Amino acid sequence: MSIRRYDKNALREQFRTAEPFPFITIDDFLEEDFANEIAASYPSFESARDMGREFSAANEKLKVQITEAEKFPEPVARLSEAVSSPVFLADLQYITGIPNLLADQKLRGGGMHLTNTSGRLDVHVDFNYIKDEALHRRLNILIYLNPNWSTDWGGHLELWDRDVSHCLQSFTPTLNRCVIFETSHFSFHGVTPVTSPPEAMRKSFAAYYYTREAPPGWTGESHSTIFKPRPGERFRSPVLMTMEGLAHRARSIRGKLRDTLRRD
Repeated sequence: MSIRRYDKNALREQFRTAEPFPFITIDDFLEEDFANEIAASYPSFESARDMGREFSAANEKLKVQITEAEKFPEPVARLSEAVSSPVFLADLQYITGIPNLLADQKLRGGGMHLTNTSGRLDVHVDFNYIKDEALHRRLNILIYLNPNWSTDWGGHLELWDRDVSHCLQSFTPTLNRCVIFETSHFSFHGVTPVTSPPEAMRKSFAAYYYTREAPPGWTGESHSTIFKPRPGERFRSPVLMTMEGLAHRARSIRGKLRDTLRRD
């Protein structure tokens, strides 16, 4: 078994009472040997550039994302299978109270994430709907794979309140830490700038879960990723945020065109 046993009832209560929005965190999420095996299997940042997509925008830079399962090292492929298994999905449904969860087999926006020194990901809420498949995004899972990560190296996951005025939770991306949170119109989160040495790049694995049913209170409005500046970063708004939103939309359109051409 690759995922260690956890207390579903305690996690259900943690999710229900969490602030600023529903989330859980699980340390020692995977069997120790398995977590180390996954971490060791990640390529160098330079090799990852050739395998995936590198972000170099104002709000998300020096980050590579590898989503194609056929490119995953074998331990990463096993991790991807574990967090999309029917047993794990059933547990997530119990913990979160969200029925009929579906794993995204295409790992859109997910998969292997590698962030080099000076990389960043500004505070944002994620896209909420895949129109072509009528899927509502409901949960994010993030698994960190960084042995001996120093708190001085940044790269912390932050969870912010609804108007992005206060950071209420911050997590160091230490090896074998898992964070799962609900995706909504106010689930603002981001990553602090990475200041680690180049040989200690920030590594994580991400996956997202969907439902065909709309979440409670959905107005019918779909949106792409929405960035907001932290306090003290107001110089980044509105120009950079607007530009990045347009760039994200253009990338999304190009990706859909590529998928259509491949099918044809």
